[in-house]
Amino acid sequence: MNGFQALVLGIVQGLTEFLPISSTAHLRIVPHLIGWDDPGAAFSAVIQLGTLVSVIVYFRGDVVKLSLAAIESLMKRNLWLSGESRLAWAIALGTFPIVLLGLLFKETIETEARGLMVIGISLIVFAVFLFISEKISLQKRVISELSVKDVLIIGICQAFALIPGCSRSGSTITGGLFLGLKREDAARFSFLLGLPAIAGSGLFELFSLFEDGLGQTGIIEILIGISAAFVSGYYSIELLLNFIKKHGTIIFVLYRIILGTTILFLWA
Repeated sequence: MNGFQALVLGIVQGLTEFLPISSTAHLRIVPHLIGWDDPGAAFSAVIQLGTLVSVIVYFRGDVVKLSLAAIESLMKRNLWLSGESRLAWAIALGTFPIVLLGLLFKETIETEARGLMVIGISLIVFAVFLFISEKISLQKRVISELSVKDVLIIGICQAFALIPGCSRSGSTITGGLFLGLKREDAARFSFLLGLPAIAGSGLFELFSLFEDGLGQTGIIEILIGISAAFVSGYYSIELLLNFIKKHGTIIFVLYRIILGTTILFLWA
């Protein structure tokens, strides 16, 4: 992989990480179309650090507020001290399913699960779930009304994103809609819930790459990929929040079905 390839893949990562269309699928499909080698699950996870920074910057007010509330609750030995602290610790709890399953099935996720057949089927199946959630959701609730149980349910939905083609944002937005969240609140909470998971997987794979003897060229490529993912990811957040509030998720449902069908027909 050279610097140009890292740049392209970083842009793809940033644009698709937050849209409910699966960044993993696109990081697998785009190289396949161009004739490049599969960058691998490790590189894909590492450049997620760019999208992590974009979320922190975009939602810096929420991140600071939740972090301070969590620290204060620890100091006062009361995790449910306030609404912000309850939400912060609920997010930590909601991250547990994806961490546990990610560690248990790490090898499968990085090998067999990256096949185009799996990605094509996953794109279509989870498009159907997203469509159903869009149609039956009451869309009356806001983030502050979520209970710990609600957050854990969305966290379980997030764990499905370990299946390439599912989409972390797509699965969590789907879970939020099923629980009656407004579209923009479901998307906003998807970003906040994803912070620990993206940080954990990205840093874990980054350390793994260094342990395997990453050279200077590799460092430059990773930095290019992370930087490109940050810039494109930042604008992708704003695009999704504005679009989903006005137009819903149907366009993403159609895109997923068309892409998944194309993959199964041409390559799987």
